[in-house]
Amino acid sequence: MAAPRSPTQARERERERERSRAPAAGSDQVHSWMLATSQALDTVWRMAKGFVMLAVSLLVTAVCYFRRLHLYSGHKLKWWIGYLQRKFKRNLSVEAEVDLLSYCAREWKGETPRNKLMRKAYEELFWRHHIKCVRQVRRDNYDALRSVLFQIFSQGISFPSWMKEKDIVKLPEKLLFSQGCNWIQQYSFGPEKYTGSNVFGKLRKCVELLKTQWTEFNGIRDYHKRGSMCNTLFSDAILEYKLYEALKFIMLYQVTEVYEQMKTKKVIPSLFRLLFSRETSSDPLSFMMNHLNSVGDTCGLEQIDMFILGYSLEVKIKVFRLFKFNSRDFEVCYPEEPLRDWPEISLLTENDRHYHIPVF
Repeated sequence: MAAPRSPTQARERERERERSRAPAAGSDQVHSWMLATSQALDTVWRMAKGFVMLAVSLLVTAVCYFRRLHLYSGHKLKWWIGYLQRKFKRNLSVEAEVDLLSYCAREWKGETPRNKLMRKAYEELFWRHHIKCVRQVRRDNYDALRSVLFQIFSQGISFPSWMKEKDIVKLPEKLLFSQGCNWIQQYSFGPEKYTGSNVFGKLRKCVELLKTQWTEFNGIRDYHKRGSMCNTLFSDAILEYKLYEALKFIMLYQVTEVYEQMKTKKVIPSLFRLLFSRETSSDPLSFMMNHLNSVGDTCGLEQIDMFILGYSLEVKIKVFRLFKFNSRDFEVCYPEEPLRDWPEISLLTENDRHYHIPVF
C-alpha cells in the first residue's frame, strides 16, 4: 500500500505540470502571430501586385495613346507643311541649276542599252562641251518655246532687226487689213481653242506683253537682276502662256511674209521651201490649222518649227539631241545657216519632244 503523498510533493508536481503547459501555450501564441503576419503580408503583396499591374496597364495604354497621337500629329504637320509649301512656294516652270552628272545618274539608272547611251551622252556634254549644270524645264507642250524665251530674256538678247523696224503690236491688224488674212480668226490659243472676231484683240494683248517684257529685260545690264526677274515671270502661268502665244503668232507672221515673197518669185530661205512643199503646210492657213494651232495643246514644236522659230527671232538655236549620241544628228542648229551673226542659245533634249537648258 502506497504511502500517502505529502502536501509538499503534491505542490511540486502541480508546479511541474504548469511548467510543462507554459511552453506549449507560448508556442501556440508564436504560431498564431506568424500566421497573422503571413496573411497580412500576403494581402499586402496581392494589393501591391494589383496596383503594379494596374499602373503598368495604364502606362502601356498611355504610351500607345501618345504614340498614336504623335503619328497623327506628324501626319497632319507633314500635310500642312506640304500645303503651305505648295501655296507659297514659287511654281517655277524653269527650275534652278543642278549638277549635270548628278541629274543624269538620278534619271538614267539601270543597265538597259538606252540608259547606257544616255549616260555616255551626258558625259560627252560634261567633258567635251563643258556643260556643268542643267535647268529642268516643265514638261508640257510649250516647253520648247519656254526654253528659248527664258534664255533670250536671261541673256538680255535684243530684238530681231525686223522687229526694230516695225511695231509688232499692230501686226495682227496688218495681216487682216493689208494682206486680207480673214482666216486668222481661226487662230487657236493652245488648249483654250478660242476663235472668233475678238481673236485680234487677244493677239494684240499677247504681242504687246511680249514687246513690253522683251524691252524691259533687254534694258537690264545686271545678269543677276535679269535672273531674278526671270524667276518671277516664269512662275506666272497666265503671263507665260500669253508670251508663248505671241511667239506662235510671230512665227505665223513670218511664214505669211515669206509666202507672199514666194508668190512674187523672190528668193526665200530653203527651210521655207521645205515647209511649203508639205501638203499639211502648203500655205500659211494650212500651217496654222494643221500645226501651229496644236502647239501648247496636243503637241509641241516639230523640228521644222524650230527652224522657223530661230529664223523669226534671229537666234541660232543649238540643240544637243542626246538620243542621237554617236551620230551626225547629235548636235544640230536651227536654222543650220544663220543669215547673220545671230546670238546663240543652247538646248538639250532626250527625245525631240521635251527640252531642258544646259548651263556652261
